[in-house]
Amino acid sequence: MKRFFTAIVLTLSLFAASGCKEKGANDFIGLQMYSVRSYLDPLDEGLAKISEAGYSFVEMANYNDEAGLFYGRTPGEFKSLCEANGLQVLCSHTNGPNPDRTPMEDCVEWWRRAIGHHSAAGCIAIVAPAMACDSLQTLARYCELYNKVGEMCNEQGLKFGYHNHDNEFKFKYTQEDGSEITWYDYLLANTDPDKVFFELDLYWATVGGADIVELFKANPGRFYMWHVKDEIEVGDPATNIVPFSEIYKYASLAGMKYQIVEQEGFPEGSNPYESVKRSCDYVKTMRPE
Repeated sequence: MKRFFTAIVLTLSLFAASGCKEKGANDFIGLQMYSVRSYLDPLDEGLAKISEAGYSFVEMANYNDEAGLFYGRTPGEFKSLCEANGLQVLCSHTNGPNPDRTPMEDCVEWWRRAIGHHSAAGCIAIVAPAMACDSLQTLARYCELYNKVGEMCNEQGLKFGYHNHDNEFKFKYTQEDGSEITWYDYLLANTDPDKVFFELDLYWATVGGADIVELFKANPGRFYMWHVKDEIEVGDPATNIVPFSEIYKYASLAGMKYQIVEQEGFPEGSNPYESVKRSCDYVKTMRPE
């Protein structure tokens, strides 16, 4: 009887451990600081509120390339301020010169300096949040530059990625063979997976008409970061258009390692930090598969 009871306990323990592994807590969530852009003064209080809202790390959006500052602080100062408030500095959005208007060597040098600043701030990645592109030739130049930037980032222990809006899925360009290709598909096809990842903004991809699951199936492993985002708050049934539950079934196939909440605005009359907390709470209910 004792042996039978022991076997049952062992079986239940293994089942529980297996269940925890499959359905573990999804609590390592980041916030794109642009979400609370006008509510970050003073900065230390804003960071404390981000941490209190349930976030574990931040993605910056305020790099001053001329001074080498983040939100008016040196890289080391900003990193220390985040850590004092229980936050990691994970990555940053920043745009360099347009390679169609600036010599490639000058673009590379700009990025070399930026990589140094971001490395000193403790970032593991830099993300280009957009590009000024009006032709296939310009797009090709950006791909050439991004591959160079990605290689430089790798040399410094960082990763480099690109963040989309909706235009990348709407605009098509005619290639030399007469075929058409979307802006986003061209980026995927002409950037080196070892040098450039994609931070997929789930909301803007949906607005642009992308089939996100098919995108994952066609390009497995490329989507290292996600912007988990909707029209206003993530998880608001009155406004949401992104099928989060379905998309999260393909997180492993996509290569997703980091989830970053971003909000363009807040419900009328809502406290911004309470709003981003509700988004964070909702994302924590998702279970990446």
